[in-house]
Amino acid sequence: MFENQTILITGGTGSWGYELTRRLLTYQPKEIRVFSRSEDAQVRMLRAFNHNPLLKFVIGDVRDFQAVTEACKGVNYVFHLAALKHVPICEEQPYEAIKTNIAGTEHIIRASILHGVEKVINVSTDKAVNPVNLYGLTKAIGEKLITQANFQSEKTKFVSVRGGNVLGTNGSVVPFFKKQILEGKDVTLTSQSMTRFFLTVSDSIDLLVKAAEISSGGEIFVMKMSCCRIADLAKVLIRNFSQTEVNIQEVGVRLGEKLHEALLTKYESTHSYQYMDQYFIILPAHLDVSDFPQYKDLPKVALEEYESTQDLMTEEQIEKLLQRGGFLL
Repeated sequence: MFENQTILITGGTGSWGYELTRRLLTYQPKEIRVFSRSEDAQVRMLRAFNHNPLLKFVIGDVRDFQAVTEACKGVNYVFHLAALKHVPICEEQPYEAIKTNIAGTEHIIRASILHGVEKVINVSTDKAVNPVNLYGLTKAIGEKLITQANFQSEKTKFVSVRGGNVLGTNGSVVPFFKKQILEGKDVTLTSQSMTRFFLTVSDSIDLLVKAAEISSGGEIFVMKMSCCRIADLAKVLIRNFSQTEVNIQEVGVRLGEKLHEALLTKYESTHSYQYMDQYFIILPAHLDVSDFPQYKDLPKVALEEYESTQDLMTEEQIEKLLQRGGFLL
């Protein structure tokens, strides 16, 4: 579906952007536009992809509507990855988070409609579910804006994907813990009870591509994924990387942080459907499944809620997931 198409990736120099670009290149697109604020990150990515002529790097910020509008000209698909995502930073600088995560998403919607983009795939997060921090609130609003945008345009379709913690992404817990362990420092853990959803970068790209392929507009796609205690993850990393004795130091929950996350609420489960074995599709609450004929034969989800406390991985399963993600070589 991406063959000979022009694709825009906002926030394209991040961890998701690298993997998504690699995957999209296999479809032989006409052009992939990598849109981000960092000149240095773009130069590094350009070199990493050996100056691939199908890649066009665009300096810009999703806060800047003119820059977004220029980037969307002649585009068929937009993958909207750009966001401020670190919970404490968003708590401490709320206006900056609002400008990027809410106003930036609004700019993507307006520019995509203006230029007749075929489909926009918006990346959301489990923190948008029953949000307690500003980051989660901004992403929940972003989901609402993306869903509502389908009623503003007959041509452009908008869909969201909702993921958990992606292993190994910039600033995430696995490289942070690993660095502490290799330096012989104690691993700093917010709480022994804390649980999270985890998926590999490759899995997250599967979710994006699947949403782009089958969505008709308005859906939220959720991937079924593994859950674990962060303390168990730390133990596995210590066992694999420590060369001296490393302890776990509990430092307390950070500002705006939950002990547990959710990907599906009890309310959403009433209008959610099981797609294949690994996906849930949440339809807009005010529409019937008959408005989405491709889903009419799908079963309703069996879960009332989908939380990170369910079916926790053992340490052995965590180790296998890390191996699959390429973190235990």
